[in-house]
Amino acid sequence: MRLTSWNVNGVRAVVKKSFDSIMESLNTDVLGLQETKAQDDQVREALFGLPSLDGYEVYSSSAIKKGYSGTAIITRFAPIEVKAGIGIPEFDTEGRVLRAEFDDFHYVTVYTPNSSSGLKRLPFRKKWDVAFRDYLKELDQDKPVICCGDLNVAHTTIDLARPKSNYNKTPGYTQDEIDGMTEHLASGFTDTWRNANPKEVKYSWWSYRGGAREKNIGWRLDYFIVSNRILDQTSNPQILNNVFGSDHCPVSIDIG
Repeated sequence: MRLTSWNVNGVRAVVKKSFDSIMESLNTDVLGLQETKAQDDQVREALFGLPSLDGYEVYSSSAIKKGYSGTAIITRFAPIEVKAGIGIPEFDTEGRVLRAEFDDFHYVTVYTPNSSSGLKRLPFRKKWDVAFRDYLKELDQDKPVICCGDLNVAHTTIDLARPKSNYNKTPGYTQDEIDGMTEHLASGFTDTWRNANPKEVKYSWWSYRGGAREKNIGWRLDYFIVSNRILDQTSNPQILNNVFGSDHCPVSIDIG
């Protein structure tokens, strides 16, 4: 199986930017989307009838606030169960987590809260990190977990182009967020791409401003983290930065 994740920065927008042909070229079995910015019916309407999605099922989790956040799963394989949220009302109003249970693993796609300008949402983000980690650990007791998505953190200095000027100033590269990611990994999970590429510099998000993508002034914010006990069944982690259509690019792994 090929598993893919992509923050599309608006599903209705990306459909107008060659999503159909991109989906065909990805040839993925399961795709997790983040930041759909649409209600559930709007997600289905945007994707309805695309030739590349013939044979797939679409599941969606939208925020109460319209045009904000949201996640979706597009899958060739029928899940045992699909469930939104982590079971805590405070965190489940923004459509940030969608889980599909398959025979051998839980597939979780997540759009982690951004700490926002001025880091005004950092306290919420810190609480989220703890709650989400507990959620993954609980799932992991049932069967292995494959968690993908925009985790909104550059974990190490090589995960962003300008670490010194952004440290403790910019959302996604504060010590609290770095520590949150470290704790995720310490609780029984592995960052698949970094595990396979310990020293390689590659990014998955670029600002739309200042020609950042052309200059490759970016951040690695998009991940596949997996339960340690399933790591040896995964291979070929990819950051697909030749795929356009969003300010993020897709990331993928193979399993089995």
